[in-house]
Amino acid sequence: MRFPDAPVRARPSARPALPGGPTDFTEAWLRNRRLSEHTRDAYRRDIAGWLAWCTARELDPLRANFLHVNEYGRTLEVTLGARSGRPLTPATVARRLSALSSWYDFLVKLHAVEANPVAGADRPRIDRDHSATVGLTPEEVDALLAAAEADTGPTATRNRAVIALLADLGLRVGELVSLDLADLGTERGHRSVRFVGKGGRSRRRALTPGTAHAVDAYLAQRAAAQRVAVPELTGPLLVTATGARLDRHSVFRLVRRLARAAGIPAWAKLSPHSLRHAFATTARAEGVPLEDVQDAMGHADPRTTRRYDRDRHNLDRDPAYVIWAARARRRG
Repeated sequence: MRFPDAPVRARPSARPALPGGPTDFTEAWLRNRRLSEHTRDAYRRDIAGWLAWCTARELDPLRANFLHVNEYGRTLEVTLGARSGRPLTPATVARRLSALSSWYDFLVKLHAVEANPVAGADRPRIDRDHSATVGLTPEEVDALLAAAEADTGPTATRNRAVIALLADLGLRVGELVSLDLADLGTERGHRSVRFVGKGGRSRRRALTPGTAHAVDAYLAQRAAAQRVAVPELTGPLLVTATGARLDRHSVFRLVRRLARAAGIPAWAKLSPHSLRHAFATTARAEGVPLEDVQDAMGHADPRTTRRYDRDRHNLDRDPAYVIWAARARRRG
């Protein structure tokens, strides 16, 4: 028996708010979020993988439940990575399921599904204190920069700018290749660069004198080749020999080629992200506060920044020494 003045909850519409299929839902979901183009592409691939899995099993993704998601997760865990040839890492599986969960949250809001099936599924446990990225010591970063300086050929000046931006700013490769010439500027006496970071947040960073010099040399050569002044250049900051925007795969190959030339033993396992890890480790070792490193790297969670700091467990940095030294000074 229902009391007369009890609120009546509206029943969700039986029909999806969007007329199209899952692909249309995906594009609407992506348009609804502030994301970089690289992140959009990654999410699009993540959802496409789930939809392909559902299609192969004649499963309507709008009728999937947590048992289907669990089965999909187990499939991902034994899937070989296209580049590594090894099973996907727990972090990769967790990221794909996280994207899928966000997608279903969006569908719940549209009344396309009643509940998010990923919410009740099992997800891999991620050790926040671990990263699979191969890092670089400060000396190895110096050797990599020296290899870039010694590089020859028509793209040598561009390559020096690429390595300098990665080493001195710790940019993500997606942030790097998305830079446009219009993103360069000057703020309060600082040479600067603006870009859209992870999560679609607009960010700005200072260019060090060394990085600014590398960028200027590259742009001067590029302008001379086009017979224009540097201010007349437009489009992407980093381009190929044909004028197309430099892509992330080219940057991966460049880092490994120069690392091999520099004699870095782990050159075949390095990535642009290795320089990002080195940036965090070196900044913390040089005494930069965790909060400043976190802001520079665009991390929402300081635990992520700590994971990038490869030297965080070095006993030289144990606070016990600071406390002991302070006590010794008080005792005079």
